[in-house]
Amino acid sequence: MVDQARARKLAKRISQIVAEALEHEVKDPRLAMVTITDTRVTGDLREATVFYTVMGASLEEEPDTAGAAAALQSASGVLRSRVGQQTGVRHTPSLAFVLDAVPDTARRMEELLARTRASDEEVARLAATASPAGDPDPYKAPRETDAE
Repeated sequence: MVDQARARKLAKRISQIVAEALEHEVKDPRLAMVTITDTRVTGDLREATVFYTVMGASLEEEPDTAGAAAALQSASGVLRSRVGQQTGVRHTPSLAFVLDAVPDTARRMEELLARTRASDEEVARLAATASPAGDPDPYKAPRETDAE
C-alpha cells in the first residue's frame, strides 16, 4: 500500500537537503544559479525526481542549462549520500534531476497574453472609428399604410 503523505513528506525533505547541499557543500560554480523547485518521490520511495531551474547571471544572459545538468549529474552521488544520512529511510532513493519547464512555459504564456492584449487594443481602436459597410440602419422599417 502506498502512503502518499509519507511520499510527500520525504519529497519535501529531499528538496530541502539537496538545496542546502548545493548551497553549502557542493563547490561547483556551474551550480551557483540552480534553484530546486520541486521533488516527486515514487510510491515505493525508491526513486526521487528533483526538478530544478537555472537562472542566468543577469537578465540578458542565457542560463547554462547544459553545464548545470552535467554538474548535477556529477554531484548526484554526493547528494544521494547526503539524503541518505539526513532522512534515515531504509533505502535511499535514487536521484534523477529534471529541468523544470514551468518558468519557461509561464514566460511563454505571458508573451502570448501580451500579444493578445495588443491585438485587442488594435481591434478596439479600429472599431472606434469604423462605420457600417451598408446602410446606417440595416433593419427594414415597418410599412406606413395610407389611412386615406
